[in-house]
Amino acid sequence: MVLSALILLAYLGVCGALFATQRRLIYYPQLTRTAPGDTDFELLHEGVALRGWMVNPGRADAILYFGGNAESVQHNRENFASWFPGSTTYLLAYRGYGASDGTPDERALYGDALALYDKVRARQPNARIAALGRSLGSGVATYLASRRPVARLALVTPFDSLAAVAQAHYPWLPAGLLVRDRYDSVAHLAGYRGPVLVIRAGADVEIPPANTARLIASLTATVPTVVELPTAGHNTVDESPRYGAALAEFMR
Repeated sequence: MVLSALILLAYLGVCGALFATQRRLIYYPQLTRTAPGDTDFELLHEGVALRGWMVNPGRADAILYFGGNAESVQHNRENFASWFPGSTTYLLAYRGYGASDGTPDERALYGDALALYDKVRARQPNARIAALGRSLGSGVATYLASRRPVARLALVTPFDSLAAVAQAHYPWLPAGLLVRDRYDSVAHLAGYRGPVLVIRAGADVEIPPANTARLIASLTATVPTVVELPTAGHNTVDESPRYGAALAEFMR
């Protein structure tokens, strides 16, 4: 009984530690920091200065890009300029990322995405606004699509929900109950009827294939275009020539 009690206490201790530190396991802003002077676009939301970059300014349409959890989004500028010549692409760093102020969490990132959309709509009232989300950013993009008229939605290495991904990685823990920032893409896309592109990485170990498959299967209101990159990894998916070609064709 004593041994069982010690094991239970250790188990509860692990659960408590993961609950308390989970946002440090989800967000990695420290890998992306840059100086405000290196950016060319700023959005003030809830008193927090968010900064980023515009690619191909002055175009008729717009694309909002939401990056991965350790991604320096500015590194996409050259490729996006080539792939999306008819759109102005906005790469806004999350709170605490790049040159943006603040601290990231699900509620804040959702609100910032809506604020970005509204600012772009005010700047480009007649634009078709598309959303492109990669990894963590796919969860932000799906939320945006549930709250604003997104013309088309591209999801790179997406998941059904972050809570489900955590449960897949930690099956011996009640991870699905512990996760606070849930990013429930299945729920957010329940009524979305616009065009959807899903790009999957065949060698992805961060997002289990079953989690992406459940997201795709949930899209009953639209027929998604699914592009499989069999040898690509979660962090190397953009190195495949088919990646840029698929995004360019979809956004065109």
